[in-house]
Amino acid sequence: MLNATILTWLTFLPALGAVVVLLLPRRGRIPQVFTLALTLLLFIMALHLPVHFDYTQQGFQYELNVPWIASPAVHYHVGVDGLSMWLVVLVSFLAPLGVLISWRTIEDRTNEFYSLFLLQQTAMYGVFIALDLILYYAFWELSIVPLALLIGMYGRTNGRTAGIKFFLYAFISSALFLVGIIWLYSRTGTFDFVQLQPEIQRLSTGPHAAGVWLASLAFLAAFAVKAPVFPLHGWLKDGISEAPTAVAMILAGKLGLYSLLRWHISLFPVQATHVAPLMISLAVISILYGALLALVQTDLKRVAAYATLSAVGFAVLGIYAFTPASMAGGAYQILNESISGGALFMLLGILYERYGTFELAYFGGIASKMPKLAVLFVITALSLIGLPGLNNFAGEFLILSGSFQSHPALTSVATLGVIFSAAYMLRVVQSVFYGAPSSHVAAIVRDDLSWRERAALWPPIVLMICMGVASAIWLHAINLSVPAMTPMTTASHNISYATMGETR
Repeated sequence: MLNATILTWLTFLPALGAVVVLLLPRRGRIPQVFTLALTLLLFIMALHLPVHFDYTQQGFQYELNVPWIASPAVHYHVGVDGLSMWLVVLVSFLAPLGVLISWRTIEDRTNEFYSLFLLQQTAMYGVFIALDLILYYAFWELSIVPLALLIGMYGRTNGRTAGIKFFLYAFISSALFLVGIIWLYSRTGTFDFVQLQPEIQRLSTGPHAAGVWLASLAFLAAFAVKAPVFPLHGWLKDGISEAPTAVAMILAGKLGLYSLLRWHISLFPVQATHVAPLMISLAVISILYGALLALVQTDLKRVAAYATLSAVGFAVLGIYAFTPASMAGGAYQILNESISGGALFMLLGILYERYGTFELAYFGGIASKMPKLAVLFVITALSLIGLPGLNNFAGEFLILSGSFQSHPALTSVATLGVIFSAAYMLRVVQSVFYGAPSSHVAAIVRDDLSWRERAALWPPIVLMICMGVASAIWLHAINLSVPAMTPMTTASHNISYATMGETR
């Protein structure tokens, strides 16, 4: 019984908590304590998924499929496979860290902040578990509103403009997405993911092939904006620069990249195969463009924003190279980017809390004042660079080695992104933590990490190491999902986990 309802509990408890937070007294730390307790409970509940997951079974587990709306035929159909299961756990893992890191930085309208934060949790859970297209779209749209409000209400200098820009990018592309959904239903009579797959295959070879193409492009545009992929990344710089730390941790990557795998490639394999060369080219541009812009930024938050664009590019390259190794690496990199990128945003948030700026010129010699922070920052930087033994190396190696099999020239160019990422991260480490202290730093005396900040930072640091040296724990489940998402149906793409291990 718990297996059938666990996803529903996980999804809607945060929404209920969001209502409760609004009703809590507006004094003291009551909203923070309640939200932290609830997110910790949700994380414990989410661990039920990997503990009881059947690692020998392909397809969806923890499924629940009941009628919701009679006409049109909409079902409450939820379930997870090896990829979405880990993403649900990831969302649950990051949530309490976001609360801890926001403990003292959000002092105004705290009830509203934590209510919107919890509502965003519901939206993300829903996106990862929904197997009915209308149900998925409802959660997809829901994810836009809290993020836009959080950026607009709590941005550091120009949050309203950044929030509106994010909303317009996401909403306009989602409107096209909705048109594609409606057209598909008019031709297939179903919103169910499992039923749509063969129906779309049938339509792709008939008189409605052009319509299927347009629908696939509408899906692709919406997901590419949310990922984001160059040149649809216009909201990213301002969005991440203005977003509070807890919001920046969840803003880019997960929802769009997952949706490309689940709802674009899996539903439109023929069309995805044809657009793959374009997507790979855009991925390589994203990798290099993001890395080069990160290299010249003087604002630390913008360095992180463009580093995110580059990291997303690696994941898109792996996803659309369509080899088993590259797709597994791309899926794994969704987790890695969230863990390492989340840690980076928390570290930058701590620096901002101490010194009131993200400007690189104001820092220097921080290591002598905050050695614990310096050590954790260096580990995070090495993870983002892709140092062997840390999590990003495993993902990037699978992506590059797998992509080289099908696109050697573009993959060779993409490897320059690894070099550029080392350049901009080492530049940040050198400028912020070493060398002579700037006058701004020397004039302000600040303590090293508090217990609350250590509690927020150490879990992702430990995960970076574990996911680097024991990546098989995560890849085992992910590899169950990859064959079902691969557009090719040849036997060579239905590899076992052992074969993946040999490839790595």
